Amino acid sequence: MRQEPTFAERVMWDRLRNRKLAGLKFRRQVPIGPYIADFLCKEAKLIVEFDGPNHDEAYDLTRDGWLRAQGYRVLRFANNDLGNRMGWVLETIRATAER
Repeated sequence: MRQEPTFAERVMWDRLRNRKLAGLKFRRQVPIGPYIADFLCKEAKLIVEFDGPNHDEAYDLTRDGWLRAQGYRVLRFANNDLGNRMGWVLETIRATAER
Protein backbone atom coordinates (compact mmCIF):
# COMPACT_ATOMS: atom_id res chain seq x y z
CA MET A 1 0.00 0.00 0.00
CA ARG A 2 2.87 2.43 0.55
CA GLN A 3 3.74 2.13 -3.13
CA GLU A 4 0.13 2.34 -4.34
CA PRO A 5 -2.02 4.33 -1.92
CA THR A 6 -5.68 4.85 -2.74
CA PHE A 7 -6.83 8.23 -4.00
CA ALA A 8 -8.33 8.99 -0.56
CA GLU A 9 -5.04 8.10 1.15
CA ARG A 10 -3.05 10.34 -1.21
CA VAL A 11 -5.40 13.26 -0.60
CA MET A 12 -5.40 12.78 3.16
CA TRP A 13 -1.62 12.32 3.33
CA ASP A 14 -1.24 15.68 1.61
CA ARG A 15 -3.33 17.24 4.42
CA LEU A 16 -1.65 15.41 7.31
CA ARG A 17 2.04 15.21 6.39
CA ASN A 18 4.67 17.57 7.77
CA ARG A 19 2.48 18.52 10.75
CA LYS A 20 0.03 20.44 8.53
CA LEU A 21 -2.95 19.61 10.73
CA ALA A 22 -2.67 21.45 14.06
CA GLY A 23 1.01 20.56 14.35
CA LEU A 24 0.19 16.85 14.78
CA LYS A 25 2.79 14.33 13.58
CA PHE A 26 1.20 11.60 11.46
CA ARG A 27 2.79 8.58 9.82
CA ARG A 28 1.15 6.48 7.13
CA GLN A 29 0.86 2.72 6.67
CA VAL A 30 2.15 1.96 10.16
CA PRO A 31 2.35 -1.65 11.39
CA ILE A 32 0.72 -2.09 14.81
CA GLY A 33 0.74 -5.66 16.01
CA PRO A 34 -0.87 -7.81 13.31
CA TYR A 35 -2.47 -4.78 11.59
CA ILE A 36 -1.45 -1.81 9.46
CA ALA A 37 -2.95 1.59 10.24
CA ASP A 38 -3.64 3.96 7.34
CA PHE A 39 -2.50 6.93 9.47
CA LEU A 40 -1.15 7.08 13.02
CA CYS A 41 -0.56 10.02 15.32
CA LYS A 42 1.52 8.33 18.00
CA GLU A 43 1.46 11.25 20.47
CA ALA A 44 -2.35 11.27 20.48
CA LYS A 45 -2.62 7.45 20.16
CA LEU A 46 -4.97 8.12 17.25
CA ILE A 47 -5.46 5.93 14.19
CA VAL A 48 -7.31 7.28 11.15
CA GLU A 49 -8.73 4.82 8.61
CA PHE A 50 -10.37 5.33 5.23
CA ASP A 51 -12.72 2.67 3.93
CA GLY A 52 -13.72 1.96 0.36
CA PRO A 53 -17.03 0.47 -0.77
CA ASN A 54 -15.86 -3.17 -0.43
CA HIS A 55 -14.86 -3.12 3.22
CA ASP A 56 -15.31 -6.02 5.66
CA GLU A 57 -17.16 -4.58 8.67
CA ALA A 58 -16.82 -7.74 10.78
CA TYR A 59 -13.04 -7.68 10.29
CA ASP A 60 -12.98 -3.98 11.19
CA LEU A 61 -14.84 -4.63 14.45
CA THR A 62 -12.28 -7.26 15.48
CA ARG A 63 -9.37 -5.09 14.37
CA ASP A 64 -10.66 -1.92 16.03
CA GLY A 65 -11.36 -3.82 19.25
CA TRP A 66 -7.78 -5.08 19.34
CA LEU A 67 -6.38 -1.62 18.61
CA ARG A 68 -8.54 -0.04 21.32
CA ALA A 69 -7.36 -2.69 23.79
CA GLN A 70 -3.83 -1.45 23.03
CA GLY A 71 -4.89 2.09 23.99
CA TYR A 72 -5.53 3.56 20.53
CA ARG A 73 -8.51 5.59 19.43
CA VAL A 74 -9.73 4.70 15.94
CA LEU A 75 -11.53 7.05 13.56
CA ARG A 76 -13.08 5.60 10.41
CA PHE A 77 -14.23 7.56 7.40
CA ALA A 78 -15.64 6.54 4.05
CA ASN A 79 -13.40 7.41 1.11
CA ASN A 80 -16.11 9.64 -0.35
CA ASP A 81 -16.13 11.77 2.84
CA LEU A 82 -12.95 13.39 1.51
CA GLY A 83 -14.70 14.74 -1.55
CA ASN A 84 -17.95 15.65 0.15
CA ARG A 85 -16.91 16.71 3.65
CA MET A 86 -13.15 17.33 3.78
CA GLY A 87 -13.44 20.14 6.33
CA TRP A 88 -15.53 17.98 8.65
CA VAL A 89 -13.05 15.07 8.35
CA LEU A 90 -10.08 17.29 9.20
CA GLU A 91 -11.89 18.99 12.09
CA THR A 92 -12.98 15.61 13.50
CA ILE A 93 -9.38 14.35 13.38
CA ARG A 94 -8.04 17.52 14.99
CA ALA A 95 -10.66 17.60 17.74
CA THR A 96 -10.23 13.92 18.55
CA ALA A 97 -6.44 14.23 18.69
CA GLU A 98 -6.67 17.18 21.08
CA ARG A 99 -8.87 15.29 23.56
